[in-house]
Amino acid sequence: MIYFETKRLIARDYLPDDYIPFAELNSDLDVMKYFPKVLTTKESNALLDRNQQELALLGYGLFAIEEKSSGDFIGFTGFHETNFEADFTPCLEIGWRFKKSVWNQGYATEAALGCIDFAQTHTTIEEIYSFTAQLNQPSEQVMKKINFFKIAYFDHPALPANHPLKPHVLYKL
Repeated sequence: MIYFETKRLIARDYLPDDYIPFAELNSDLDVMKYFPKVLTTKESNALLDRNQQELALLGYGLFAIEEKSSGDFIGFTGFHETNFEADFTPCLEIGWRFKKSVWNQGYATEAALGCIDFAQTHTTIEEIYSFTAQLNQPSEQVMKKINFFKIAYFDHPALPANHPLKPHVLYKL
């Protein structure tokens, strides 16, 4: 199913052919630089399955993103309910992850804006948050480009003390 399209992208369900590029995405050290670890193929496959289950159940979630010109799966963007222990959770988070070969082409911004438009026109979603490690300046720049505002700093509770990714920044639409 196609959920929405932008000028260059299609947000759709995951396809059987997406498992390999999805696993490659999640095992790339550069792509996963601001995450605690890269994912194994088994972990990546389980994440893809969960993403597709959420899409089927809710009608929104972390959409597979396809580049229109090539037809290639290039990453994912969308919504996920966050439940870790924090004063702003549970909440709906928007996030994105793209393969390195398409970085710095505006795809994350374009896909995120498409997601926000989709949420406003096809769902009852009222509040959308986004957060990342303070070190992740590229994602924070996307948050600013999609008109989110910084509302707080917090320490991610799932990361150990003194972990370089523990300090996070929180944005809200």
